[in-house]
Amino acid sequence: MNLKQLDLSRRTIALAAALIGTVSLVIGAHAALNMRAIDAAKAVSTDQITGSIGQSSRLALVIGNGHYPDASAPLTQSINDARALSSSLRKNGFDVDMVEDATRDDMVRAVSRLKSRITRDSVVMLFFGGYGVQAGRESYMLPVDAVIWKEKDVRRQGVSIEGVLEMMKEQGAKAKLVVVDASRRNPYERRFRSYSHGLAPISASDNALILTSASPGKVVDDGKGEHSVLVSEFLNNLSKPGSAESVFNKTRLAISRASEGDQVPTVSSSLLEDVRFGEAGG
Repeated sequence: MNLKQLDLSRRTIALAAALIGTVSLVIGAHAALNMRAIDAAKAVSTDQITGSIGQSSRLALVIGNGHYPDASAPLTQSINDARALSSSLRKNGFDVDMVEDATRDDMVRAVSRLKSRITRDSVVMLFFGGYGVQAGRESYMLPVDAVIWKEKDVRRQGVSIEGVLEMMKEQGAKAKLVVVDASRRNPYERRFRSYSHGLAPISASDNALILTSASPGKVVDDGKGEHSVLVSEFLNNLSKPGSAESVFNKTRLAISRASEGDQVPTVSSSLLEDVRFGEAGG
């Protein structure tokens, strides 16, 4: 091999080595970029998961019973109330399960669905519009297929509001909100009582807030509007920014003043959480 050939071979080897080095750098850089992309994707995924866990879940069971076969006329307001309230609660970040004209089986299944979804960070709300009757020291929501002739029938066929509250507590709900619009004269009590007793006092268990349409033992007549007096005022206050306690108390005061004391809703509270309404996402 002469000197020219040797010099050419050295140049070829040097060029090849440089080319290999360049390719290696490109591959290394590409691999680094891929690793960064994977790490970034993992970070985003972790942030999303952490964020969803950190947010309180908001659950609501809304029951509107209007068509009772034993009643002389349907309670159209109860259905309207349930629909309007469901819409408003969804705007406040609640996942709503709405049931209309529920039989006892429908109500039991709805309560079971709610129970299965409650977690330690849940804010849970129950609304019932329809007929309610007290038996013993408890207040019962009556399904549309209730057949009641004696007080024991109320306990057997109704769904206890206190029982639902106790279930929420046992499931560890962070806050419990209850609105009951059922202090009406009903077609059942006259069969075993001389007059309607309204609802029994519903005590607020740990971290609970309760609003009923009348004082314990009192009944009220339905107005002629699209919504009941209670729900109409409640919806009005629900649309404005404020705490749950503020919304409940403003509703009570507005109705008491407008009726000049004829209808005085009851608010019972042991709420410790600051539950907000009327704000984006709740």
